[in-house]
Amino acid sequence: MKPIIWKIRDRTLTIHHRPLVMGIVNVTPDSFSDGGRWFDHRTAVAHALQLVEQGADILDIGGESTRPGATPVPLEEELRRVVPVVQAITQRTSIPLSIDTMKAEVARQCLAAGASIINDVSGFRDPMMVAVAQSFQAGCIVMHMPGDPQTMMQYAHYTDVVEEVANYLEDRLQMLQQAGIAGEAICVDPGIGFGKNLDHSLTLLAHLERIAQLKRPVCLGVSRKGFLGQICQRPRDERDPASLAVACIAAARRTAHILRVHEVCGTRDAARLLEAIDQHRRTSPDGDRSN
Repeated sequence: MKPIIWKIRDRTLTIHHRPLVMGIVNVTPDSFSDGGRWFDHRTAVAHALQLVEQGADILDIGGESTRPGATPVPLEEELRRVVPVVQAITQRTSIPLSIDTMKAEVARQCLAAGASIINDVSGFRDPMMVAVAQSFQAGCIVMHMPGDPQTMMQYAHYTDVVEEVANYLEDRLQMLQQAGIAGEAICVDPGIGFGKNLDHSLTLLAHLERIAQLKRPVCLGVSRKGFLGQICQRPRDERDPASLAVACIAAARRTAHILRVHEVCGTRDAARLLEAIDQHRRTSPDGDRSN
């Protein structure tokens, strides 16, 4: 398999035989899964460093919940939540940091504090966000979401969800490149659960190869999401096995390249195991098979 290159500021990430693991750090009181657990700055930093020890390749720092119907956070409050955390983590580890925000000023201050990636669930609709990304040569994660977190489920209507999401992401790729952002700096995210019902999410997961055909890294965020609870009948804090199962299927099919998760340790172990099996398959002679 030809490796996928993702350029983020002053470094290049090469994604080859295993997906990268992105650990989630929610500095919020109201995130759908772990809201409030890491709201204190010191606790958030300690949790982030624990995720690094567990094997996270990237950390994604967010100060505003994007769960359906979430209340928007004022700019100054979001800055207060995330900038000190980014500064503190940067001083303790060299791991790439992503800032999960829809606000250009939050992205700018976090990039200035040491972050390398902008994870914008609104798909870089704000021209100011595009300008910030271009000026810092930041990595960009472009997600599909109709409307905003308050209204997105009202727009969960598609004729062909796979083609509509793929076409949207392709349009955003072209827009960003026309704005001066290198194609190799861009990662795409189909936005599982964002303006998608259970059927839409499952259809996208079953056909992620269409998103991978865009020839950019695919970031997959399914960790603890509601559709897993609908299928498995589990509360949020018991959905890690289901989350891992979906991540493994996508990784094994090579249709996901960055796995955005709450539970890093098990995901990293699974990614290493998939890599070891794949390496053995590629290097073992055809005749050397166990009965």
